[in-house]
Parts: sequence; C-alpha cells; structure tokens
Amino acid sequence: QVQLVESGGGLVQPGGSLRLSCVDSGRNFVMNDMGWYRQAPGKERELIAGITSGGSTNYADSVKGRFTISRDNTKNSVHLQMISLKPGDTAIYYCNTYPRIFRVWGQGTQVTVSS
Repeated sequence: QVQLVESGGGLVQPGGSLRLSCVDSGRNFVMNDMGWYRQAPGKERELIAGITSGGSTNYADSVKGRFTISRDNTKNSVHLQMISLKPGDTAIYYCNTYPRIFRVWGQGTQVTVSS
C-alpha cells in the first residue's frame, strides 16, 4: 500500500525552527506535484505550500517568507523548513500530492509552538 510518512514535528518555542520530512512510497513521485498541508484544532485541513515536479514553489500568505518547501527526487521525499514559528502554526502537518489528492493521507506530524 502506498504510504506517506511524515516526521520532524515537535514542541518548539515561538520564534523557533523545525524541518519536516515526508517520504512517499508510491510510484511516479518525480512526476507528482507535492504539497504540505496542515490542520489546526477545530479547523479544516489547508494547503500551505506546494512544489511542482519541476521545482516551482508557492505558499499560502500565512507562511510566505517563513516556510520553504523542497523535494529530493532521489529519495522520494519532500521537506518543509519552518522558521520564525508562531503559536498559530500549531497543527498537524501532512504531505500529499497537490493540487489534487492522489494518495491516502498519512498520520501527519504534530507541530506545537508554545512557550
């Protein structure tokens, strides 16, 4: 079964940094546009960053300038470097294809920003 496995989350103080990783065991990773999504308590899951198969990136306004998405096609992985974290970034973070969802959602990785 195709799996998405996210990792790298944790508890961090405001202003801190984290780097999230996602490994995709599915086929044709290099052909897929990939995204990072997050779901905060009581809110719907939202797309926050995307990277095309060609490496073009785009970001939600809420994370622009603070988060950087990247991919490593040799390892079927996508990453999210997060800096200047805020309490409002607290959420479960997921990766998946983008803009259409082609994979079963993984477990996600919890990011908590708190002093």
